[in-house]
Amino acid sequence: MATKFLFMAIPLLLSTLVIVMFSSETSNLEPLSDAEVSQLNEIPIVGAIGPESFAFDSLGEGPYTSLSDGRIIKWQGDKQIWIDFAVTSPNRVFVLTSSNKLRVTISNRDGCGGPHDHHQMEHVCGRPLGSCFDETHGDLYIADAYMGLLRVGPEGGLATKIATHAQGIPFRFTNSLDIDQSSGAIYFTDSSTQYQRRDYLSVVLSGDKSGRLMKYDTASKQVTALLKNLTFPNGVALSKDGSFVLLAETTSCRILRYWIKTSKAGALEVFAQLQGFPDNIKRSPRGGYWVGINSKREKLSELLFSYPWIGKVLLKLPLDITKVQTALAKYRGGGLAVRLSENGDIVEVFEDRDGNRLKSISEVMEKDGKLWIGSIDLPFAGRYKI
Repeated sequence: MATKFLFMAIPLLLSTLVIVMFSSETSNLEPLSDAEVSQLNEIPIVGAIGPESFAFDSLGEGPYTSLSDGRIIKWQGDKQIWIDFAVTSPNRVFVLTSSNKLRVTISNRDGCGGPHDHHQMEHVCGRPLGSCFDETHGDLYIADAYMGLLRVGPEGGLATKIATHAQGIPFRFTNSLDIDQSSGAIYFTDSSTQYQRRDYLSVVLSGDKSGRLMKYDTASKQVTALLKNLTFPNGVALSKDGSFVLLAETTSCRILRYWIKTSKAGALEVFAQLQGFPDNIKRSPRGGYWVGINSKREKLSELLFSYPWIGKVLLKLPLDITKVQTALAKYRGGGLAVRLSENGDIVEVFEDRDGNRLKSISEVMEKDGKLWIGSIDLPFAGRYKI
């Protein structure tokens, strides 16, 4: 009897370790006060969750954001509504209205819309993550976790695949991107060549080091792998002068700087070491870079990374680690983002320490005195006036 109990208890204890790994610890920096958090506007999203990333077009309209059901939607500020703009998967059911605007079904007629677990269907319906506009031509470039690197014109619609592999190796987890507006080059990440996004915890627990930073040349239409053997490469942001690329390495809780110009071209260095698991990076118009932090790094997670066999044991257990982590996520602390200086120092913190409003912040984008706050888990986009 005791042996049976122990066999049942071990998976629970180890899965709890996963939750603790993504739990909160006290920050050394001053977070938002309760009064400040109360000023956060929640802009609801219908039919899906997870506004992962934001982009504004060359006219300053938007933001546009990517959702769990494979849609890209656009915020119309004058009407205070979201409208459908694009889809990344040909499996989505959509129509063009008489005014040539996209309308996507949010029912379950195509197996993608409606109130169900989109996580199970995202490899079919698409899961757009990072996005950025080419300011010269007005096209929106999209990194979809399953569909690869895509492009859609200013009118929206079904996005077109432009790259699905690099140097013979297919993308498995296309994640984030940024564009050099002077050359049109696109820098983007493939978080793993072994695991897909729906198995993202496996990327962390296994210690996977197959991620890549890549460059797409719009003139030659060729993809080049600039960096390999990365541990969960995630967010990407070019410096203002285009001399380097910042890259979030999620598992390592750090931001790397890869030089693409000047005499340092080709050099890789640590730009910042963080207290949590970083997601997307965006330049701030006030200088520096906003980094969304999915969750803080706990002391027990240090144990996990010191002994990789623990993670490998977890992956072999007869349970869905991702589902367990999602179910217990409500017990984690609140959302966190930091603004880094040009030297990699933390100069500003955005944190809902009580966790009453925000969870799993994926991105903070600053525009016109407002912070647009994304999350992979929430059914709304946050907006906060600085």
